[in-house]
Amino acid sequence: MKKALLIFVAGMMLTACEKAVDDIAEQPEVKTKTLVFNVKGDFQSPTFKAPRRAPCLTADGTEMTDLWLFDYVGGQLVQQLHQTPADADWGMPSLTLAYGSHHIYFVAARGDGPTVNTSTRIITWTKPKDTFWKDYQVDVTETTKKDRSLTLSRVATKLAVHIADEVPAELKKVTITPASWYYGFDYVTGTAEVEQQTERSVDVPASYVGTTGELLVSIFGLSDAEEWTTDVAVKALDANGSVLGQVTISGAPFKRNRVTDYTGNLLGSGGKMTLDLDDTWQAAFTAEW
Repeated sequence: MKKALLIFVAGMMLTACEKAVDDIAEQPEVKTKTLVFNVKGDFQSPTFKAPRRAPCLTADGTEMTDLWLFDYVGGQLVQQLHQTPADADWGMPSLTLAYGSHHIYFVAARGDGPTVNTSTRIITWTKPKDTFWKDYQVDVTETTKKDRSLTLSRVATKLAVHIADEVPAELKKVTITPASWYYGFDYVTGTAEVEQQTERSVDVPASYVGTTGELLVSIFGLSDAEEWTTDVAVKALDANGSVLGQVTISGAPFKRNRVTDYTGNLLGSGGKMTLDLDDTWQAAFTAEW
């Protein structure tokens, strides 16, 4: 009886193994295709001609420092890629994609201290700078072309403050403190996130001492497409942190891909911020304080 039982059990095990093998064999083949993306945008440099390398991703003469790709299928993140200028295929990333519909979110930026949180889908910077974004939808099939070109759009805003006064020797630093400013970005929805009030400071080079109307201080932030407003405090400080002059700009308007440009006296009395235009991006908003 023991011998018959062993034969019976062995037969069951063999049948189970055969079924497992059959189940594996019946799994459908996952078909994939590798796509190469030639990333373009306002930051593209048309004069860069180095071989076997994408053009530098530059804006206003400064190169981006990071390029991210987030591949989503059915609302779920399936893979991501991060590039820096040190990568051989910088600006021409490639992804192997399973057949089907994909949303690939591209972010190119040069901000300081980026942190990526894929749970909240937010990239946060300690100091945001110029930033570009694209929601790219592609259906991958047998006939899908492998080479893809796409253009990213700017999602940053910029505040530029022109100091009209003569710069004294004791002026060492200018601080800009918006009451509200955005340091993060939702790479899926394209909305500005992580609102906070932070003092941003810029050291004044000694070469500006004695000049008049040449000192420019600017900061970047993230912005939605719709215009929004905030108050901005601007201060001039000496080496000990004492205030040499200050002004508060009320209701300064900001918008994605637009410079908000103010000009005026910060150190003298009776000066006003005057209207100025900067159409390098969109026509800038300018006003008086």
